[in-house]
Amino acid sequence: MLPMTLAATAGHAAAMERGVAITDPEILRGLDNAGLSLGRLLGADANSSGAELFALLSMAQVQAGTDRDFNSYVLQYRDDLDKLHLFDRDALNVPGTRFDLVGIVNRMDRAYVSPTECGEIRLIYRPIANSYSTNKETPPSRLPMTLNLVMKARPASASDATCAELAWRWLALADQPPATENAAMLTAKGGALEWVTREAIDRIEIDVQIARASADVNDFEGRADYLMKVFRYDGQRFAESPLENQIDAARIRADAKLLADFKRWLLDPARIADLDRGTIVLPDRFLASSAINGTPAHDDVNNKARELFTDDDIVTALAKASSAAPLENLQSPAGFTRRLNDMTCSGCHQTRAIGGFHLPGAERPGWTAGAVVAAGSPHFFGDQERRRDILIAFRDGRAPDFSRGFSARPQARRAKELTGTTYVNGWGAVCDAGGANAAPDKSFASWTCAEGLTCQATGANRSRAGFCFPKSN
Repeated sequence: MLPMTLAATAGHAAAMERGVAITDPEILRGLDNAGLSLGRLLGADANSSGAELFALLSMAQVQAGTDRDFNSYVLQYRDDLDKLHLFDRDALNVPGTRFDLVGIVNRMDRAYVSPTECGEIRLIYRPIANSYSTNKETPPSRLPMTLNLVMKARPASASDATCAELAWRWLALADQPPATENAAMLTAKGGALEWVTREAIDRIEIDVQIARASADVNDFEGRADYLMKVFRYDGQRFAESPLENQIDAARIRADAKLLADFKRWLLDPARIADLDRGTIVLPDRFLASSAINGTPAHDDVNNKARELFTDDDIVTALAKASSAAPLENLQSPAGFTRRLNDMTCSGCHQTRAIGGFHLPGAERPGWTAGAVVAAGSPHFFGDQERRRDILIAFRDGRAPDFSRGFSARPQARRAKELTGTTYVNGWGAVCDAGGANAAPDKSFASWTCAEGLTCQATGANRSRAGFCFPKSN
């Protein structure tokens, strides 16, 4: 089997995102002008610079919390600063740098978290450093950062609407995708984005490449570290908040009472079932308010939360849960470990991402192309069929199945159109290499390669993860 060409991969990805995401740069530019600029949604001028937005009273904690964690990182790695290229905070704050809308993603598949709001709609922005101010020959460039403005899919102002209607509006985009000239119709009455207004804001999520070890900006193999933060909106200000399911292992380990509470809570059979489905939501008392994740990473060997449990803890909990109902993904301690890792913000963004991001956005026509062909990561596109299936269930009045597979591998029973591609079984797909002297693991039994390909280990210590490559390689 030959690898998919880059053009085929990009074309296939574009077909899959219809009805679930909007990533066309020209349409996004039209939507930015139609009222979905970050400045307009934050109550400022549509053309506000990054410095002007962070100076807003509502953004005070966003600025302070991010600067505090950035400075803590610099202090922690002060002896390695000569080897690291830190994120250019000066470039973020110079006049002319603004946030560009690079993607809009339907996340109604997260309605299990916020059922009354029908889930979320996410607007992804990236800062553009305006190089024209210093070099007329150099086009603007994007800084390695995303700001995710998370909106309630159905805010209070849309209380008369139903999840079914909203899903229908999005799925209609698959049959008749918007043209550049009528992108503004999406935000008009009856459009898929009608209710994406300032009133719908729920939170801001920030992911910034805080440092990288490679001297080449396009080297995605060199190690890079990413700072992740969340700030919830109360109608006036954004407040620093825990990251969803980001287990604060160090704090839990240091508090015997909290550790016992955590183990009792998570190992309950009902919670194990939620963990298996990928729909678990941990209480804030167990969570961290920031995370540093490193890429590339294909295994969970650095998952400190796993060290809070013994193998006996896990085996006993899985046995109790499976006696009530069969488990789909958690068939072993290794499956439990992987799920514990990839349900976190950092674990998910370490898995099949593009340099730590799941939606860096497509380049605008005429701009210098970077190393990224498609707008989203393999994880992003590999999950589109499941998300569309949930939208269809909403539209048709059926109870959606919110379960999902692991971040590295799409759910087999919902990935028919992906079989044989880089997402499932094809060239470059993630597979189970077994690890040194490891027996087959039931949790990863479906992580195989298509005929003519073999699973080759990544070389990471204790890693089970590999990639499907031709046997001759």
